[in-house]
Amino acid sequence: MRTKTGVARHARHKKLKKLNKGYRGMRSTTVKKGQEAMMKAGRNAYRDRRLKKRDFRSLWIVRLNAAVRAQGFTYSRFINGMKKKNIGLDRKALSELAIHEPKVFESIVKQACS
Repeated sequence: MRTKTGVARHARHKKLKKLNKGYRGMRSTTVKKGQEAMMKAGRNAYRDRRLKKRDFRSLWIVRLNAAVRAQGFTYSRFINGMKKKNIGLDRKALSELAIHEPKVFESIVKQACS
């Protein structure tokens, strides 16, 4: 017995159009271009989930460098001092402290760089 793909294909296309809502031009209306757009968006999303971690780490380092230089030290000396004194705060926490709690951060810098 022959099976027809009408219902399944319609459901697949409907799902694809729902995913491509908001895209410009043929990407949102046609199936073929919509499929290409969805595949490319998926690739970019997969890659950028990994890049996001690197980007944030570099942001925290830039912030720390600026905050530590305001205290008269360099980032590398600060991190080295943190390791030698066994202060176990990560860069994210340190960057947040530098922004929101400058007095606490200043005391950590003095402790690490002394």
